[in-house]
Amino acid sequence: MKSIADIMAIRDAMRSHVGLRDNADAEKEIHIVVGMGTCGLNAGARTVFNTLVDAIEERGLAGVRVTRTGCLGNCEDEPVVEVHVPEKDVATYKNVDAAKALEILNNIQA
Repeated sequence: MKSIADIMAIRDAMRSHVGLRDNADAEKEIHIVVGMGTCGLNAGARTVFNTLVDAIEERGLAGVRVTRTGCLGNCEDEPVVEVHVPEKDVATYKNVDAAKALEILNNIQA
C-alpha cells in the first residue's frame, strides 16, 4: 500500500500530463478529440489517441490537448478525429491511423 506522500508525489508528477477541465486558457488551446466509442476502439482509436498524446509530449507542445469522447456518429468512418483550433471551423478527419494522426498534428503546428 502506498502512503499519502507517495500518492501525492504521483499526483504531482502526473499533473503535467493531464489538462484540467477548468483551465482558463482552454479557449486558446488547440483541442483534438478522438472518438473512442466501441466502433472507434474496434477500428484502432486507442492507437491514434496514444500516438497523438506521445507525439505532443515528445515535442513539448504547449496549448495542444487531446481528449477522448464516445461515438461521434460516423461508425463507418472510424477512427474519427476532430480538431478544434481557436477562431477556425472544426476539422473532422475520418479513417485515421497512427501515420495520419501524426500528419494531422504536423498540419496544425504549421
